[in-house]
Amino acid sequence: MACKMLDSVFLCLGPCQRPFKSQRTATRSSTASIFHSKWDNLLLKGINHRKVIIPLRRNKVIQAVAAPVRPSPADSAEYRKQLADEYGFRQIGEPLPDNVTLKNVIDTLPKEVFEIDDVKAWTSVLISVTSYALGIFMISKAPWYLLPLAWVWTGTAVTGFFVIGHDCAHKAFSKNKLVEDILGTLALLPIIYPYEPWRFKHDRHHAKTNILQEDTAWHPVWEEEFETSPFLRKAIMFGYGPFRPWMSIAHWLIWHFDVNKFRPNEVKRVKISLACVFAFMAIGWPLIIYKTGIMGWIKFWLMPWLGYHFWMSTFTMVHHTAPHIPFKYSDEWNAAQAQLNGTIHCDYPRWIEILCHDINVHIPHHISPRIPSYNLRAAHKSIQENWGPYLNEATWNWRLMKTIMTVCHVYNKERNYIGFDELAPEEAFPITFLKRVMPDYA
Repeated sequence: MACKMLDSVFLCLGPCQRPFKSQRTATRSSTASIFHSKWDNLLLKGINHRKVIIPLRRNKVIQAVAAPVRPSPADSAEYRKQLADEYGFRQIGEPLPDNVTLKNVIDTLPKEVFEIDDVKAWTSVLISVTSYALGIFMISKAPWYLLPLAWVWTGTAVTGFFVIGHDCAHKAFSKNKLVEDILGTLALLPIIYPYEPWRFKHDRHHAKTNILQEDTAWHPVWEEEFETSPFLRKAIMFGYGPFRPWMSIAHWLIWHFDVNKFRPNEVKRVKISLACVFAFMAIGWPLIIYKTGIMGWIKFWLMPWLGYHFWMSTFTMVHHTAPHIPFKYSDEWNAAQAQLNGTIHCDYPRWIEILCHDINVHIPHHISPRIPSYNLRAAHKSIQENWGPYLNEATWNWRLMKTIMTVCHVYNKERNYIGFDELAPEEAFPITFLKRVMPDYA
């Protein structure tokens, strides 16, 4: 019995449940499975209500009954709204039925979203070249205290080059495939990305999205890997914690320069791309240093490159990482669920979306990579009209980033993710630090 005193009147109430909206986990970083287990346990056990006698000063007897609000089922709209608020989402989609196929979704898209428009395609190139040139000019003229703003702009602009190469790799830029290969290679040179190795690995990411051990983008940490050694454990915690917005640098190094990671029929094209990248480094970097010195190389190349990797890392983790989105083994994987239900649409400030050619409009891109970047918004509108209840949507915010960086760590089949601070609380300073310092507003 829970008892509380109010103005000398003792009110003894039986065990009761608070209304749903007050049911919250201890922190914003709790995982979806915690909610499931709470509600499931309540629903299985039931809630015992008893009539109680409440004595008052005047010896009146009032009969009261505790009448709690029934918690919402785990698949209800109210429950998903609660999770959306916890994780920093606008909407968490309801589960996609198992009988829906990826072809069912593709068939609802209008044919015009797949059409290549040369004028729009080359306009995107013009936007990226112009914005990047403006960024270099800003860096050259800005006083030291404005350089961070110039670097942010230039790093965002060079991300547009990546998106152009991205369209070329998906055969969504031009009807001329040689043009796509040449332009794709050139577009990725300023960020030292070898076009063909990245294309081969990225194609597998689309074919194996959110499949454990097979997706070539990011995936959860394995508990066995986390327990390997104290040094590796600490490195992983920093990498998936405070350094996560730059983790694409590690991915870039690990996945794209080792010829042994590719199939025999891919190796020739991989070597050509690597030769182009090394030639750019051998010619471009010394030229920058010769003209501007080593500090000029840092100002004009390194800092914008780090800005690019911030967006590369942020887009990647936001698109596919959330406590309620599972990674699965191939024998239980469903393509439609992974691409429609397991990919996240996130809105950013409009200037970022323009410079990055709407790469954030990511759900239609995973429904069909052949949709050009300039048609992604039209495709997303169609998907919203036909499949709206199943979509995961957000506006970029602190709570969303905090959830990803402090919760989505180690793979767990039942809970999707377990946080580092739960597995190794005494060593989890990088994560507890983020929980303290990162704002919690959406």
